[in-house]
Amino acid sequence: MKHTLRTLSLALVTALAAGQAVASETVRIGVPSWTGAQAIANLLKVVVESRIGGTAELVPGTNATIFQAMDQGKGDIDVHPDVWLPNQESFTKKYVDGAGTVSLSKNSYEGNQGFCVSKQFGQANDITDIADLGRPDVAMKMDSDGNGKGEMWIGAPGWASANVNEVKVRDYGLMDFIEPVRAEESVKTARVKDSIAKNEGYAFYCYKPHAIWYMFDVKMLTEPTYDPAKYVMVQPSDSADWFEKSMVATKDALKNVQIAWSNSLADRSPAIFEFLQGFALTADDVSNFAFEISGNGRDPADVAKEWVEANSERVDGWLGL
Repeated sequence: MKHTLRTLSLALVTALAAGQAVASETVRIGVPSWTGAQAIANLLKVVVESRIGGTAELVPGTNATIFQAMDQGKGDIDVHPDVWLPNQESFTKKYVDGAGTVSLSKNSYEGNQGFCVSKQFGQANDITDIADLGRPDVAMKMDSDGNGKGEMWIGAPGWASANVNEVKVRDYGLMDFIEPVRAEESVKTARVKDSIAKNEGYAFYCYKPHAIWYMFDVKMLTEPTYDPAKYVMVQPSDSADWFEKSMVATKDALKNVQIAWSNSLADRSPAIFEFLQGFALTADDVSNFAFEISGNGRDPADVAKEWVEANSERVDGWLGL
């Protein structure tokens, strides 16, 4: 089967190069709200359209809606471009391990996540560890609305990691001092920029790879070493009482980040299906993409097209050429 798909992919690309007509394959790629996922989604689209000769559509969605659509296998959404595990483990257990309707790429890059402050704010107030955010003097300097609690961005609505971070704020004993805030990532980026310019206090969920490391001088705070016994996370998709049933009092383990796709693609768009199996990026690739989009304000489609043109040999490898 693998040899057959590889041969088909090669035939499609060869036919395109020769100007022959080929049957157009189609794929709909889910686009979660974070910048890295947007970058990867656009990269997949460019390869499908420019190298396979197919049609790709980008469809905004949350983790839940993307996985549900992939499970249904009707082509409403076929691909999730940036699955962080174990953050999204509730979805992969249900649809990959359980239903068997979705597959994960074997090619992953490494992700790290935690909480950050600007180096400027951290050095001025001796902030090095997550527990330091619970000091009254620090919380006061992070309180921009005068409600007695310092604000900390924990992620965007719909992010599994935002749920984890809200549990962490509670289980690190910070709820009396810190108000967890959910907002779109663009709001966080603007607030980080503004806080540095005004020399104000601000803390936020941060992760690698990400453009933030190229945009601002920030530092990740230390947390208790990862301990699986102290990391019991139940997502809202698993239980309405997820917050009460969860307990997270430890740093996250390093993440495996990969793409996922609906298994129905194997029959509907076999060349695209094979391409997804070979697709692979590094954390540095994703950080650079994200910086070009968030830091330099470039269109994700332009960044993706430019990268594909400059890295034709790597793309050939994804296509089995």
